[in-house]
Amino acid sequence: MVKFYKLLAISCWLLATSCQEGGDAGDLFGQWRMDGSDSKYISFSGAVTWLQDLEVGEIYGTFQHQGDSLFMQCYSKKGEKSDTIVVEQSFGFSPINNIRLRIVTLDSDNLTLSKDGQTWRFYKY
Repeated sequence: MVKFYKLLAISCWLLATSCQEGGDAGDLFGQWRMDGSDSKYISFSGAVTWLQDLEVGEIYGTFQHQGDSLFMQCYSKKGEKSDTIVVEQSFGFSPINNIRLRIVTLDSDNLTLSKDGQTWRFYKY
């Protein structure tokens, strides 16, 4: 029985020390709330992004942060119209499967994105 607890303790320690909070997300890691909105959020963790509009729906995707560029690919599991609405209408990002945005500001509290003269501001939530 003692061996079991030692093995369990070692396994838990290895698991805890091998995980990196946020993974590849870096400074993007966490949940961000769109400035001026009580319903729009974007989250980054590892290589996964999650866009949520509490009034419309939510959608997941993947992302890459390279220099001052943010690349996102959103995926619709069920092919529902609300998925496209969340990305392209609620957030104004397009197209849903090939989003490229410029990172204007990124610090521990603020994220500002832009594309073609449009700007989106988020703050850490």
